[in-house]
Amino acid sequence: MAALPSGVLGVIDSTSDRAVFRQIADRLREAIDKGRFKEGAKLPSESELVEHFGVSRMTVRNSLSILQSEGLVSSEHGKGVFVRPRPPVRRLASDRFARRHREQGKSAFTVEAEAAGSRPEVDSLKVREERPTSDISARLGQPRKVLARRRRYLLDGRPVEFAVSYLPLDLARDTPIAEPNPGPGGIYARLEELGHRLDHFDEEVRARMPSPDEVKTLRLASGVPVIQLVRTAYDTEGRAVEVCDTVMSADAYVLAYQLPAN
Repeated sequence: MAALPSGVLGVIDSTSDRAVFRQIADRLREAIDKGRFKEGAKLPSESELVEHFGVSRMTVRNSLSILQSEGLVSSEHGKGVFVRPRPPVRRLASDRFARRHREQGKSAFTVEAEAAGSRPEVDSLKVREERPTSDISARLGQPRKVLARRRRYLLDGRPVEFAVSYLPLDLARDTPIAEPNPGPGGIYARLEELGHRLDHFDEEVRARMPSPDEVKTLRLASGVPVIQLVRTAYDTEGRAVEVCDTVMSADAYVLAYQLPAN
C-alpha cells in the first residue's frame, strides 16, 4: 500500500490535548477546504488513514463520522467515502425583489439563478385555499382563509429551497395568483396589476437544524442546517399582502445585503 504524502494530510500533534480522532477530522477537513480533495473525490481508505496516522480503525471511523455529520462527505457502501458535491451558492441580494426585475417578467429566483449561471426549476407546486396558522394570520391581519402556494426550487436539478406563500383570499381568489403559473414576474407582478403596488418587505432570518420532512424534501446530507426566512410584503397602503415562509439549504446560500449608513 502506497503511503500518503505527508503534505496532503499532515501529521498528528502528540503534544496536543485535542483528541486524536478530532485532529484527523481537522486534517481531512482542511484538505477538503483547500481543494486537495475535490468535490466527488474519494478520500483515502480507512486502511490508508490507519497506516498514515498510526491509529486504530475505530479512531479513523470516528473521524470520518464527524465529517459526515458536518455534511462534508458521504459514504457509499463497498466503495468508500467521497467529498460531497455542493450546489452552486446563490447570493440573496437585498435588491432581489426590485420592481425592475418584475417589469422584465422575471421572478427573483430566476434572476438569481441566471446570475449564478445555473438552470432554475420549480416543482412540487400546489395551490389551495386553507385556514392559516395563528402566526400567519397575525402577520396578514387575521384573515379567516388564505391562498397557499407551495413550491420547491431547484438549481441544475438539485433542490435548494422550499417555499410557501400565503395571501389573503380576498386578494387572490379568482385571479391569476390562484393559477399554478401566475405569469411573467410572478405573484408580485400580479399583485401590482391588481392595484397593490408594493412598498417594502420585512424579513426575519434564522438558522436551525431541519425537520425529517425538510431533509427529505431538500435531499439534505447529514449535518447540513437550513436557513428559514419569513418575508412579509406590504403595499403602499400599509397592508400585508403576502407572507412567504422559505426554508433553504444553508450550504447553497449566502445572504448579501447593502445597508445604508445614515
